[in-house]
Amino acid sequence: MLHETPGLIEAIRDRFAHVDACPFHGPRIFFENAGGALTLKSVAETSAKFAAIPDNQGRDNTASHALVDIINTAKSDLATFMNASSGQFFVGESGTELLFRMIRTACVNAPKGTKVVGSSIEHPASRSAARRWAGIAGLDYVNVPHSNETGTVSAEDYRAYVTPDTTVATILHASPVTGMGMDVAAIAQTIREVAPNCFIIVDGIQHAAHGQLDLDSYGADGYAISPYKVFSRHGYGVAWISDRLTALPHDMLIDAPATGWEFGTRDTGSYATMSDVIAYFDWLGGEVSEATDRRARIEAAGRAIHAYETHLTDAMINGTGNLPGLRDMEHVTILSGADNPAREGLVSITVDGMASADVVTRLNEQGIRTHTRKADHYSGNVLDPLGLSDCIRISLCHYNTEHEVAQLLAVLKNIRG
Repeated sequence: MLHETPGLIEAIRDRFAHVDACPFHGPRIFFENAGGALTLKSVAETSAKFAAIPDNQGRDNTASHALVDIINTAKSDLATFMNASSGQFFVGESGTELLFRMIRTACVNAPKGTKVVGSSIEHPASRSAARRWAGIAGLDYVNVPHSNETGTVSAEDYRAYVTPDTTVATILHASPVTGMGMDVAAIAQTIREVAPNCFIIVDGIQHAAHGQLDLDSYGADGYAISPYKVFSRHGYGVAWISDRLTALPHDMLIDAPATGWEFGTRDTGSYATMSDVIAYFDWLGGEVSEATDRRARIEAAGRAIHAYETHLTDAMINGTGNLPGLRDMEHVTILSGADNPAREGLVSITVDGMASADVVTRLNEQGIRTHTRKADHYSGNVLDPLGLSDCIRISLCHYNTEHEVAQLLAVLKNIRG
């Protein structure tokens, strides 16, 4: 485990900007990673470098050729990082925008009267796109209810709603509200058993920072991530699409290459910073394994990240040292259960007698950054069925420490309404 290797957590933290202090607030603990992870220092340096370069791709000059090579290298890196042996990667405005484009394309090419299937656990990025474009394309939207108790949706839940005339399906890989991961491969396999030619689009935005991406095993047609949630920066999203989704008629310039999905001249720096992120996973995998193959090192990093983050969330829930855990604090309620194996580095709670926003403010005053999730257009699909108007989201990543968890617990045990 990461914390069992001497000096490794310190080496990890040293690679991230603002790991223990906010440039506006001062010293703080960062437990707001689901809202946007910390940024690698290498990403900040690369962003500055490419922001200063005036040249664009597609020109006959040395700089332009170099930019094209950097983009191609990044696409190759992404294929290794996410284990994609086919299909293509491209960048867009954001993960949300890319989900809309993929879902829109699948829907408008589907026969009228067929079905779009999605789940109530999904972030509105995919739910909104699927419902909007199902209506425009003359398709029926079918909702698969998630479990309020576990904060998940399963393959068997999908099985009850998928029919042979299902032409588009959406899946959430991990919830930014409950923090629970879904078995994407099992859900996709279940869909294909009933509707083999269905186009399956996956929202991987919350899952990506926690490692273990394996597109070849999912059997999906589209997958989107938001790089600012996986140690890069704001301003772009990354999508992967299968060869069959690539080939569908889609928004494009007249007479442009049929397989192209990007609009306009893209920022080479966005691609280059993804190479920085992947190099970081590669480095980490080399620290926690003896693997020599790059994909094997990335897989090792993902396993180590998952194990360590589970260790941290277990400490948060069960206690550490002489501090009681969240489950032992009578004034605290844990969403989706204290013992939930689907959890990915995130614990959402409520505090009796206190509005969640007030708890977040109190934590901020103690230098602990968390976030309020409200029953609004972002989180109402999860909170409303629980009878909650809000909750406190505590989200961590593998650069957080057990000492930081202890400081959180020390404050929360004394917070009362």
